[in-house]
Amino acid sequence: MTKVSSPLERTKEKQHFESTLTALRTWFGCLGKGIILDFRVRAPWYWSDWVDAWNYRIIPATSLIFFANVLPGIAFALDLIETTEQYGVTEILLSSFMAAFIFSIFGAQPLTIAGVTGPITVFNKTIFVILGREANPPNYLHFIGWVYLWGAIFHWMTAILNWCNLLKYVTLFSCDTFGFYVSWVYLQYGVQVITRQHVTMDSPQSQGYFVTIILALVMLVTSFLFQSLSQTTYFHRHVRRFLADYGMPASLIATSAIAYWGKFNAANPLTLPAGHSFQLAGGRELLVKFWQLEGRWVAIALPFGLVLWVLFFFDHNVSSLMAQGSEFPLRKPPGFHWDFFLLGITTFIAGLLGFPAPNGLIPQAPIHTTSLTIMGSPLKGQQVSGEGAHHCRTLSRSSNLYEESDDPQPSIPKSFYRREVPVAVVEQRVSNLAQGSLCLVLLTSPFLHVLNLIPRGVLAGLFWYMGVSALQENGITKKILYLLQDKTLTPKYDPLKKVRNSRIVLFVGAQIIGFAAAFAVTQTTAAIGFPVIILLLLPVRTHLVPRLPFTRNELAMLDRPTASPFTMASVGGTL
Repeated sequence: MTKVSSPLERTKEKQHFESTLTALRTWFGCLGKGIILDFRVRAPWYWSDWVDAWNYRIIPATSLIFFANVLPGIAFALDLIETTEQYGVTEILLSSFMAAFIFSIFGAQPLTIAGVTGPITVFNKTIFVILGREANPPNYLHFIGWVYLWGAIFHWMTAILNWCNLLKYVTLFSCDTFGFYVSWVYLQYGVQVITRQHVTMDSPQSQGYFVTIILALVMLVTSFLFQSLSQTTYFHRHVRRFLADYGMPASLIATSAIAYWGKFNAANPLTLPAGHSFQLAGGRELLVKFWQLEGRWVAIALPFGLVLWVLFFFDHNVSSLMAQGSEFPLRKPPGFHWDFFLLGITTFIAGLLGFPAPNGLIPQAPIHTTSLTIMGSPLKGQQVSGEGAHHCRTLSRSSNLYEESDDPQPSIPKSFYRREVPVAVVEQRVSNLAQGSLCLVLLTSPFLHVLNLIPRGVLAGLFWYMGVSALQENGITKKILYLLQDKTLTPKYDPLKKVRNSRIVLFVGAQIIGFAAAFAVTQTTAAIGFPVIILLLLPVRTHLVPRLPFTRNELAMLDRPTASPFTMASVGGTL
């Protein structure tokens, strides 16, 4: 016999059904909510993003980011180009242009610079090596096309399901660790640019090898010389600002010119490969017909696409956070969900056209914002933290006033008000679009010839300069230097003085372990899995670090959100 439900049981079943239906309606109602919110808060600023570009800061920002984006991108891809023979300089430049065009025109965060990074070249090269071990490997570009398509699908799902809200768990603990990793990757690639020449001491190319090393050191020293002079009290402030804006490009041009002077020219040092104007590697067609790939390889590409999603989720979003860090006086809202959806589109297009997939660049993204920063004098009466302009708190986006601190502020001498501190940022879309458009200009025959004249040693020096500069500003480096300082000469208002040295060592030790694990994996055949280690920094910070013997105040001094509460509101706020 059929069991008859009691009225109470029927009521419970009805309530359970209604609650499930309500939960489903709520869930479906939240789909794409982050993207919609990004549109609502960012659309009113779109016209001003173009009008506000009428500012001199656009010129130095464009020139600086063009050199800092394109040349390292080509250098990163040198190993990929020589190993796979599936890519060339044309693919690298077109990928950079595509990213700049899409994110500057359609993006919600135009300050974020996207391009070809070291991690994606490692990712693509590792896939090539893995496929090369197969007896009957698939077409490489077809397989990469499916990897990128799977990765793009995961990107779109992430944006629609509002998974970018997970960025609320990203603090300086993760950002500093990843930035530390990227800095050492830059230093490593600078060495590899030189050692890739494979010469012996008695070979005819040995003189060129030594000239390459000399050029790298000259590039490094001159770049830091201009940077140091821009931070001194010498010369007029406009001269110092000029050195800060154009010091690195001037060093690059001058050091390249030295290579063609006297005996340096006779040594014939290696230069960058250039290729032919707008010609793809191997003369292949522009469209990659990846849909012709055999079914089983399509399935095999799925886990690789998942790893790509992990890499880009952290790399791109962290670069966006750092470009909108709390040290910058920004006033326009962000849009992480929509930009990550756009990143899925650029990833898909890259696979369709056979380009290395672009994504957010570190340290180029925060360098871009720094170059757009307008300096001025702080207003009297505003709360300013110690150590002058370098540690000045940022302007609030909503009120354009400096954020106030609960801590007592030190007395500020009158001479401080003659110093310059960040007072605004030229938030616009033109500099990103301009530096990307210059990539197309560089693809024309005359400029490809100029590119071919740049010695590889200069590129190595550029890598070292960017790596060391990033290390100088990294939180891990600053904490290590604090531990080495004479405490009698440490400013009383330094927040680290409120933290026990043993706890600073413990916190930095956890970061160093994370960095060492990611860097070590990158040097092995398992390099493709390093994004997973980077992503594990989030649960480590959220669940493991609070269990260590830190007080609440000590953790607050050692770690904080990367961006301001206004920026983090786009991803649900901060923890």
